[in-house]
Amino acid sequence: MCGIVGYIGTKQAFPILIKGLHRLEYRGYDSAGVALINTDKRLNVYKAKGKVADLEQVASDKDISGTIGIGHTRWATHGEPSDVNAHPHISQDEKIALIHNGIIENYETLRSQLEAAGYTFKSETDTEVLVQFINYLMELNHTDLCTAVQMALNQVTGAYAIAVIEKGNPDTIIAARKSSPLVVGIGEGEFFLASDASPFVEYTQKVVYLNDEEIAILSRGEELKIKTLNNIEKTPQIKLLEMNLSQLEKGKYPYYMEKEIFEQTKTLKTCLSGRINLDCDNIAISGFFDNKERFLNAERIVITACGTSWHAGLIGMYAIEEFARIPVTVEYSSEFRYRNPVITKNDVVIAISQSGETADTLAAMEIAKNAGAFVFGICNVVGSSIARLSDAGCYTHVGPEVGVASTKAFTAQVLVLQMLALTIAKERNCISKDRFTALLSEMNKLPKKIQTILKLNDKLEAFSRTFTYASNFIYLGRGYNYPIALEGALKLKEISYIHAEGYPAAEMKHGPIALISEEMPVVVIATSSSTYEKVVSNIQEIKARKGKVIAIVTEGDDVVSKLADYCIQIPNTEECLSPVLTVVPLQLLAYHIAVAKGKDVDQPRNLAKSVTVE
Repeated sequence: MCGIVGYIGTKQAFPILIKGLHRLEYRGYDSAGVALINTDKRLNVYKAKGKVADLEQVASDKDISGTIGIGHTRWATHGEPSDVNAHPHISQDEKIALIHNGIIENYETLRSQLEAAGYTFKSETDTEVLVQFINYLMELNHTDLCTAVQMALNQVTGAYAIAVIEKGNPDTIIAARKSSPLVVGIGEGEFFLASDASPFVEYTQKVVYLNDEEIAILSRGEELKIKTLNNIEKTPQIKLLEMNLSQLEKGKYPYYMEKEIFEQTKTLKTCLSGRINLDCDNIAISGFFDNKERFLNAERIVITACGTSWHAGLIGMYAIEEFARIPVTVEYSSEFRYRNPVITKNDVVIAISQSGETADTLAAMEIAKNAGAFVFGICNVVGSSIARLSDAGCYTHVGPEVGVASTKAFTAQVLVLQMLALTIAKERNCISKDRFTALLSEMNKLPKKIQTILKLNDKLEAFSRTFTYASNFIYLGRGYNYPIALEGALKLKEISYIHAEGYPAAEMKHGPIALISEEMPVVVIATSSSTYEKVVSNIQEIKARKGKVIAIVTEGDDVVSKLADYCIQIPNTEECLSPVLTVVPLQLLAYHIAVAKGKDVDQPRNLAKSVTVE
């Protein structure tokens, strides 16, 4: 969950690296560093605990010249955040510098071997072991850097994306990946390297996504070369980016999270665009229709995901079972990969990930594919690992999501799952034409209805300040909105550090009601639904125990509005589509409470955007 950048070309590398590190700071931000080779072939390494701004301060009076360099933002795995543990790490003879995202699982064995050979270590990291091991193999076998990297990676166990430079060779960067993302940007007489394309989007639109166990050789003045760990040469597959620079800027917003919440009116239109055809009464999802028989003959659908994407998967389960009448299970990828699940060739496995790089979800997909299941990926990042590993899939197309707490990606995931559920239902003749048309029409209205909700932002900001005192929250919902209770609680935990739990409203009497008091705010999703009367009863039970109720209700509600301490009215919609609307005020509630508490909502402590390691 670290950020990697690299540059080799005719420009000064340091400004490009620093700008790139700022763009990748959402991936890791407890320390940062750069390594540069200047015209005298000196290897200069600068590192700092903290954020990229701290690194800039450290390097402000140093030699930052050079047209080749690598940079890194760290999210600690082995070793606490510190200057010493920050990347890049250098070899004992100070000739090689390396940056790394991932975990080398057998690093202790390698470290013992190197210590026996006379190597000493300055840091607690597995990464320093790797750079020393490369140096050891290079010296032992009298070989070049690329060959030594190949030899080392053939002996390590774990996940990695690495970039390596050598003091005596200012014309080459060696990069490699396994189970951790790495992309090469191809410019005019220059190469860029990064964990994702955001650091170099203004310089080139041409990219090559490295596959597992591939090594890229970025040499000045030469074509990009790619080979496998077994030394088989590969032809680079050049893709064109869909990303643009404006998508990476905050504009008028103080935080990316707020920008991305407000972008949902636009991003959901984009998600629906080209897929919903009201004139033809049709949903076009090519990944489904190209593999229709696998879905129609499925005995079961398994949805696997982590975090916010798992919550979207729960909503998908409700929709697929209600409309398509296929049994669905929803699995945490981190548990699925280790519990020896029963998967057959008649199953369809849907894997969901915003980044398309979530390590646990990728591992779950591998298990499913090995069992013969059909794997359908839902992700946001074109060319990502999940997109490439899937048998078929669907992009959410919401543009880059920089805020660590997912917002616009979540609503798009829910929408894609709803479209998929309706498509399967129509093809299985499980839904009437009138019902299908009505849901399609209502789905198309969701972006405008979100715009209406966003007009309540000032109201939400005002009463959010009231709850900065709280140390605990409870979120309640039923049916399609139970996952929204979970998601609302997660958002609050992620960015405000207030403990919060989501429950099915009916489960309150089975334990959580013991927590209700004047000091316990309770968020209740009480929109029009088949269980509305039951939720009203739950609210009455909370009020009888002096609990503070924040209610999300449908416009025109005159029952809950009188019971709740704070009430947010949202437009009416179909019950199955309501999560796309009910989640928006909960996103804003969490955001404003966190801001009022003085938290950095874009970079909450201990979290990284893309969980690319276990």
